[in-house]
Amino acid sequence: MTAVREAVPDGRYGRSEDQRADRKLKIIGAVLGAGLLGVVVWIGVGYVGGQGISAEVIKSKVVSDDRAEAHLEVRKDRDAGGYCTLRALSEDGNEVARKDFRFDGRSDRIDEVVSLRTTARATAVELMGCTADGGSSR
Repeated sequence: MTAVREAVPDGRYGRSEDQRADRKLKIIGAVLGAGLLGVVVWIGVGYVGGQGISAEVIKSKVVSDDRAEAHLEVRKDRDAGGYCTLRALSEDGNEVARKDFRFDGRSDRIDEVVSLRTTARATAVELMGCTADGGSSR
């Protein structure tokens, strides 16, 4: 008796359905991966490029029951202006002072000691954020 084959030999007449499906999935995965990478780069460039003014509290000191001071380091574009908001907190975490400090100097780095007048004794001074004149906040 002779053996009769019911299927064609593997790989003899082109790709199988599984190989075609795998190729389509690889192409779709590559396109989606490139799209995700593009979105991440776009967000990163927008974040880094959009920072007009930023600051850091170097140290803070409670001067008296109604006053606290903070040493603030501000970094900005040389011609940019803006303001930073600081707040003082009491021991129980309540806000006892909040004040905006304006920075318009023609320097890209400003070190300044600022003073907040408090309604009760403060234990900490916190930087809330900074906003450039164009409206970009950080």
